[in-house]
Amino acid sequence: MKNKITKQNLITYGIVLAFYIIVEILMLTGVLSSHMKGLLVPMTYYAIIAVALNLCVGILGELSIGHCGFMCIGAFTSAFFSRATENSIPTVPRFIIAFIIGIAFAALFGFLIGIPVLRLKGDYLAIVTLAFGEIIKNVINSFYIGIDSKGVHFSMKDSMALGMEADGDIIVNGAMGITGTPHNANFTIGIVVLLISLFVVQNLVNSRDGRAIMAIRDNYIAAEATGINITGYKMMAFTISAAIAGAAGVLFSHNITTLTASSQYFGYNASIMILVYVVLGGIGNIRGSVIAACILYLLPELLRGLNTYRMLIYSIVLIVMMIVNWSPKVIEWRKRTFGRLNLKRAKEVA
Repeated sequence: MKNKITKQNLITYGIVLAFYIIVEILMLTGVLSSHMKGLLVPMTYYAIIAVALNLCVGILGELSIGHCGFMCIGAFTSAFFSRATENSIPTVPRFIIAFIIGIAFAALFGFLIGIPVLRLKGDYLAIVTLAFGEIIKNVINSFYIGIDSKGVHFSMKDSMALGMEADGDIIVNGAMGITGTPHNANFTIGIVVLLISLFVVQNLVNSRDGRAIMAIRDNYIAAEATGINITGYKMMAFTISAAIAGAAGVLFSHNITTLTASSQYFGYNASIMILVYVVLGGIGNIRGSVIAACILYLLPELLRGLNTYRMLIYSIVLIVMMIVNWSPKVIEWRKRTFGRLNLKRAKEVA
């Protein structure tokens, strides 16, 4: 059983690495357009947050629609650090520290939000997490933070209320966000972070803690009766999920020129889009989340030349993926087919 799990994990890592090698070859040969190159980093951080959300929804069994809020926290805290230390810390260590800060703050907020939120279940939990994401976005939009020779200045009114010296630098400018974040993120770093996220989640799922988390998901009362610390394990999964979402936020903020807490990136629609990746990839199927996120993110862009028909094709693909993943007859056919193939291989080996 252990060897089978290890083999499945290695297949997942192998798929990611094979995709990376193919893309690198295409870039070296000049096949990929500049537009497609620009989509590679966003594709990786959407795959990462899909993995994070699947840990919460698929493994823990709690529906969250606020993971974009954790992504927003990771994005803004890391971007603030990078902008504030742009001229004082070298690029590589600054980016590494920014990653740690973004992940740490997202995990902290995941823990704090999890204390009241994880007492709820089902639709109630989904509504509260959605409200959290909207609150975070609106609170960040009201921040004005600047730095001058006297230190850090903070206000929630406007930039004029900061009272900085003439040589001061406004880093967070309310709804205008953070401008000029160093572009340190690239496709290679995105793949590395994705692999680390997969390693953390898959090892958690296949560990003793992961089995306890899934026991809570399957039967809350039975798990509690056997002595499993329900609150502790739920907090663990939720906090790790928030931290991974924060890592996606760090990649996001270091890949764009102007970072704003807008609904386009961190709002309700973005959260639902990530949930669609998880559902279509298979709830609880970590590898499926990555594949679904990559396909469904790139597909609308690849079909952009078809104008009005591209969203029709996109919708058809969504329907087909849903049928293939969740139709009972298709699932039964897959089990029958792969069962026969495995039996044939076993006979050949024997």
